[in-house]
Amino acid sequence: MTANDKARESAEAAAEVLAPDAGILASADAAGLGEAVLAVLRRAAMNPSATASATLRYWTSLATAGPIAAARWLGVDAAPPVPVPERDKRFADPTWTENPAFFAIRQGHLAVSRLVNDLLEAGAGNPVDDAKAQLTAGFALDALSPTNFLLTNPAALKRMLETGGASLVAGAGHFVDDMLHNNGRPRQVDSRPFQVGENLAATPGQVVFKNELMELIQYAPQTPKVRAVPVLASPPWINKYYVMDLAPNRSFLEWAIQHERTVFAISYRNPDASMGGITLDDYLIHGPREALDVIAEITGAPKIDIIGLCLGGALTSMLAAYLTEKGDDRLGSITLLNTLLDYSDPGVLGAFTDEKTVRRLEKQMAEKGVLEGSQMAGTFDMLRANDLIFNYVVSNWLMGQDPPAFDILAWNGDSTRMPAAMHSFYLRSLYMRNELATGELELAGQQLSLSSVTNDTYVVGAVNDHIVPWHGSYKTGELMGGKVRYVLSSGGHIAGIVNPPGPKAWYEAADFTGADPETWRRSASKHKGSWWEDWTVWADERAGALVKPPAMGSKKYPAVSDAPGEYVFG
Repeated sequence: MTANDKARESAEAAAEVLAPDAGILASADAAGLGEAVLAVLRRAAMNPSATASATLRYWTSLATAGPIAAARWLGVDAAPPVPVPERDKRFADPTWTENPAFFAIRQGHLAVSRLVNDLLEAGAGNPVDDAKAQLTAGFALDALSPTNFLLTNPAALKRMLETGGASLVAGAGHFVDDMLHNNGRPRQVDSRPFQVGENLAATPGQVVFKNELMELIQYAPQTPKVRAVPVLASPPWINKYYVMDLAPNRSFLEWAIQHERTVFAISYRNPDASMGGITLDDYLIHGPREALDVIAEITGAPKIDIIGLCLGGALTSMLAAYLTEKGDDRLGSITLLNTLLDYSDPGVLGAFTDEKTVRRLEKQMAEKGVLEGSQMAGTFDMLRANDLIFNYVVSNWLMGQDPPAFDILAWNGDSTRMPAAMHSFYLRSLYMRNELATGELELAGQQLSLSSVTNDTYVVGAVNDHIVPWHGSYKTGELMGGKVRYVLSSGGHIAGIVNPPGPKAWYEAADFTGADPETWRRSASKHKGSWWEDWTVWADERAGALVKPPAMGSKKYPAVSDAPGEYVFG
């Protein structure tokens, strides 16, 4: 495998763990991670039996590592005292297994990791503290991995010898540049080849409406006929909208346009301090609801389908419930992509949404009016440090490789901020009180009931999504009042959406029946290819006859600029 192939593979692995909804996280200091670790260790100290057992297990592992290393060196196939986790690729170089010294170093690190995990388990007792302590300890162990240091990384030493030291010189250059210009973190991506409007967010279209919160893009038709029902893309405003229109041949919106749909998309403004008082009500009314008014006037269509992604998907479900309460039946089919509506089990993000953390975060946001995108990114990188930090410490600094040019990582680096008022309401009402799922959420003067929404709904989850665990998104079927088709896609939170047909893509699909998610999965049919193809068939059945494409804009809403507009550059 060439260096470029390895870089591409690493970039794809990193893309699996990226997520717009990471923006709901607090900073590490606001989360009180150190306090949580101390609390767990105090409980462990009060459990001497489990602590003694963990310590004995650790010393036994160390005592047997040396003899087993010698035996393996002599050709005896002896099992290591602490096996490498199945998905851990850091120790893939054969030297870790064949060389006794490196074998012992690896075993020492794995033994310490197991000891720490055993102690955390011995001190378990408070779910929030336990989760925070696990995250903190995991980051520390990842940082201290022998693969992160030149003298204990056999692959880096080999590359140094093969290149006559050139890899060291290049790595030192990357290190200095990152210290000076990237807040001391290794770069994840070479973003220079990517330009928004040229090879990112490049699908032709025009901005046909603009307010203080969003721009509405109407994409140019690419087929002689289109379905009578237009479709609105409702993106998250944590990160920028164009993950839905990423790049030519990797854009879901481009796919929909090329498959006879008239597509509109919201591009939200990147909030600044002056927008600190913007609420979730504002996003509902001046985001997708106002977009529906414009689309209806331009196209004359009585029905409009809607596709929501992540936080934009949650807002889509709120909009559907709001319109139902108002007696407004303009919505057609609903598509929710990697969206959480029931927050009773929010996965890893639950560790950052306890009362103490949210209160600290609110105090920080009150000073600036927003939560900075860089603050969000740093905390999220910590959650998956091996993939998003130390992977690049090795490749960029130790191996002297250039970071990959990868569109998803370039998009991820184009961060946004969050308005303080909206962010606080979202955390408290959804993550802390789960009001949307229980029917207690009130927006714009209306109490919202998802069970009253009887539209056909298409729900996509991703098998490797740790931000919206697919078991959580599957619960959407229990909440909505209409027929639900659930689809489980390959990939993670973002790679599951940027999922064009290809040899690696697969999906499992079946109607929601009320069974538990694993029972549903056993009965679902598995297909090679992308869920994009399945969605097209499902959506076309509900999108009306083929008609002539509508004009771009209208007399009331003329085009004001070419896509991707102005807000995307903010």
